[in-house]
Amino acid sequence: MLVSSNYLLKDAKANHYAFPHFNYWDSNSIRAEIAAAESLNLPVILAWAEKHSPEIGVEDALALGKYFGSKAKVPVVLHLDHGTSVDLVKWGIENGFTSVMIDASDKSFEKNTEITKDVAEFAHKRGVVVEAEIGHVGTNSSADDSTYTEVDAAVNFAQRTGVDSLAVSIGTSHGVYKQGTPKLNFDRLQELRNAVDIPLVLHGGSSSGDDNLSKVAEDGITKVNIYTDLANASLNATKGEYGSETEMALAQRKAIQELAEHYYQVFGTDKYQYRVQN
Repeated sequence: MLVSSNYLLKDAKANHYAFPHFNYWDSNSIRAEIAAAESLNLPVILAWAEKHSPEIGVEDALALGKYFGSKAKVPVVLHLDHGTSVDLVKWGIENGFTSVMIDASDKSFEKNTEITKDVAEFAHKRGVVVEAEIGHVGTNSSADDSTYTEVDAAVNFAQRTGVDSLAVSIGTSHGVYKQGTPKLNFDRLQELRNAVDIPLVLHGGSSSGDDNLSKVAEDGITKVNIYTDLANASLNATKGEYGSETEMALAQRKAIQELAEHYYQVFGTDKYQYRVQN
């Protein structure tokens, strides 16, 4: 069943764990990610990002999400990730995504605030939650203080926009790291958690190190985005010898599912299941 992420992230914030956010790019990946969630009896956040448009358009991605999400035995959040087009994000809000991210982080603070406030007001009237980003998550392994999210700016942004969750920059990057496991700014994370009322999320989780990710979940991050690691697991699975395309697809699905289950453990998401059962 399709659900909002609102309660999930608030619960994670209160109880010091995180939910994994898995991008999907075809029917094989979404089936594997749902299978991982069902095997652990935990909710799952499934995301299509605007950058996936060349491989799978938003309409096809939404159709896949609705179909497999409605059949799932666990709650499924269907998230539109890194939407840079306001029109696209609003289309997603009106057509079935239960969560969206408006990404205007490349613009000035004032413009980011203006755009995000507009989208949040539009979404909330339709029962959809909104994520935004302040600071900048890069595309390589170098990060410095100039890219970290500033605490005062985050507080101001959250208050003025009414956004439901906030992606912050503490040293992770999108894509493959070129220089090993990144060094994260846990002090900045603690400052942000103490100052910002809404749930914080982290992009660029792939290959950021299990110890790092377990600590960010404990210290205030409520959702961690994972894509590159899953895509690489799927790609690596194609290098075996198979008797048919079906066998290869099943091997890919198995690799994705196993890695997804691993990240649930890293983020301590089973704390959610424990409270439900008791």
